[in-house]
Amino acid sequence: MSPHLNLTAPYAPLVRRIEAEASVDGQILRIDHFLNHRIEPAFIFELAHELAKRLSAFQPNLILTAEASGIAPALIVAQTLSVPMVYAKKYSRQVEAPALSRLIHSPTKGDDNRLVISGRYIKPGQRVVIVDDFLANGRTAAALIDMAREAGAQVLGAGFVVEKCFKHGRQFIESLGVPVSTLAQVEHLDNGRAILTQPRDE
Repeated sequence: MSPHLNLTAPYAPLVRRIEAEASVDGQILRIDHFLNHRIEPAFIFELAHELAKRLSAFQPNLILTAEASGIAPALIVAQTLSVPMVYAKKYSRQVEAPALSRLIHSPTKGDDNRLVISGRYIKPGQRVVIVDDFLANGRTAAALIDMAREAGAQVLGAGFVVEKCFKHGRQFIESLGVPVSTLAQVEHLDNGRAILTQPRDE
């Protein structure tokens, strides 16, 4: 990977939209009107293409994400890099054996989710990059990393559209030996506003 590649340079169009349009409910940042519930195709393509440009340095041959909100950005990253995408299913008992699974706790929803991937779709030696919409505490990404490694794959990097820096997920993922790329970094939530790292040229 090029030493000059900045994996976490704030992407100005996303930073500006979050500042102008996000709503904050406690520790929850809501931008689901364009990112992960109602999706704006043109904007999600723009974001995923920028993420793919940064992740291309890892030369992955598989993109891995989790159901459901990671699928949209991960699919476009995979399309841009011309590689397949696999997503871990939630709640599913219908995944074909042999299956890889992990139980993760969701602090947002307050419950546990089981992620399951068929071992048919991750092979030893594959070059995997994780893609998801949000990085908070990093539990979902860590579970995906663990399952991919159990299958014998290499996890080379992880990319997220938005990072909640105050949840320290980056430190967790990087402690597992996986570099992290994000397009927008939310430093903290203050009085109903999201405070973000600013693009350098502004």
